Amino acid sequence: MEVVITASPEAAGAHAADIIEVLVREHHEARLGLATGSSPLVIYGELIRRHGAGRIRFDGVTAFMLDDYLGLPSGHPQSYRTYLEREFTDAVGIGRVQLKGPDVQRPDVACACDDYEELVVSPAVDLQLLGIGSDGHIGFNEPSSSLRSRTRIKTLTRQTRHDNARFFSAPDDVPRHVITQGIGTILQARHIVLIACGESKAVPVARAVEGPLTARFPASAIQLHPHTTVVIDEAGASALELADYYRDVYRNKPEWQRP
Repeated sequence: MEVVITASPEAAGAHAADIIEVLVREHHEARLGLATGSSPLVIYGELIRRHGAGRIRFDGVTAFMLDDYLGLPSGHPQSYRTYLEREFTDAVGIGRVQLKGPDVQRPDVACACDDYEELVVSPAVDLQLLGIGSDGHIGFNEPSSSLRSRTRIKTLTRQTRHDNARFFSAPDDVPRHVITQGIGTILQARHIVLIACGESKAVPVARAVEGPLTARFPASAIQLHPHTTVVIDEAGASALELADYYRDVYRNKPEWQRP
């Protein structure tokens, strides 16, 4: 695992965007896993800027959603497909047929989960973006999720629904169920990039990076992955015991290993 500590959220977003830019330049038909929430917005904003400047094109990219709510009508402003179209994919030329997600409108939810699992892992996603929840969830894999779990329906915790209530008109409007890629599914990506900025993310980041590997804190599963990059700002790094070590490692990283 590589931990990159940057001076600001904007610098964190730029670093993650560098990684994605290199991937897409080298592999025009890259398979890119996208995350939602507030954390990835600094990445998406930077990639939109670079696309507008002609630095990067996404014509051949296929994008994959981590998860989406069940029970919202198609096109609902808080569905994660709508979020990604609004905040990123429409702006960079990733067509709507190129944005793949679970079919949350399908009556047979179990089959929708199985079909999406097959789509995501065959072949593997080249790079998967992740955020991290206050309780350690990645995707919608809530505490106690199996570290080998696959795409499935999940019931959201009270904490997650509370955290997401700010996006809805009322707390009770937040759906109780989602379809999410499992932890085992996420770990099949060739490269994982987790971004987390701000003081509120400091303890979750420390538990994911330096804490015990446990289903009680799903994000700790990134410790199992052979190619994970954690990109954080100074505030997000404030609870790390080995922060000085991570800084020293990155400062002395060989140029050929940099994005």
